[in-house]
Amino acid sequence: MSITKFAVAGATGRLGRHVVDVLTEREYQVVSMSRATGVDVITGEGLADALTGVDVIIDVASWHASEQEAATEFFRTATGNLHEAGRRAGADRIVAVSIIGADKATAGFVAAQQVHEEAALAGPLDARILRAAQFHEFVGQLLDWQQGEVAYIPALPTQLVACRTVAETLVDLAADPDAAQPGPGVPIPEIAGPRKESMFEAAGLLGARRGIKVVEVDGSGMPDAEIAAAGGFLPGPHAKLAGPTFREWLDARS
Repeated sequence: MSITKFAVAGATGRLGRHVVDVLTEREYQVVSMSRATGVDVITGEGLADALTGVDVIIDVASWHASEQEAATEFFRTATGNLHEAGRRAGADRIVAVSIIGADKATAGFVAAQQVHEEAALAGPLDARILRAAQFHEFVGQLLDWQQGEVAYIPALPTQLVACRTVAETLVDLAADPDAAQPGPGVPIPEIAGPRKESMFEAAGLLGARRGIKVVEVDGSGMPDAEIAAAGGFLPGPHAKLAGPTFREWLDARS
């Protein structure tokens, strides 16, 4: 099958903007779906019209907060609506982004991704999933959450990756008609940055540019802090490692 037309759910979000850019640069037809474009993946408003003639749905729509129950309900509803509307429109498959370590998480937003993955694989359309490490852009979000001139950041290991790198890998997966659906013996593909980093050190680099003092803490009280400290959210041996380090990414934006 020749894939020519993609729909991007969450097209105006942090990752979605990059996915739309990559598809456009590669000269695919792109339908941008978000509430800003009149498409609501929760109510279903505008979905039928947006998916007309679409070959592949790329699902990067996300919940805006970390509370597990609300995020779980968002992913369950949105993914179900995308599957059903896509089936009626004759789409070939859906490709969703998740988070590395989702299968190990027990609480919070990352654990909600388990339901996202399950819903994607259980729907009527063929499904593919890409698990990504935390984005470089997430570091700024951590600082934003802690208002003031001091931010308390845990020294947890991570393998930060640029949104643009995730978008390129996601489009590669979505455009590959031979990509295998996850299952027994077929691991879910992963994308991460080129090397392991410390969330505290990354926040310190950005904090220095923003005039914010970053203080190291042990992560107690955070969801699954012990799993994270043990490397449970780091990429596996089959992961693709690509893109700039956090420092390289930050320097390029200066």
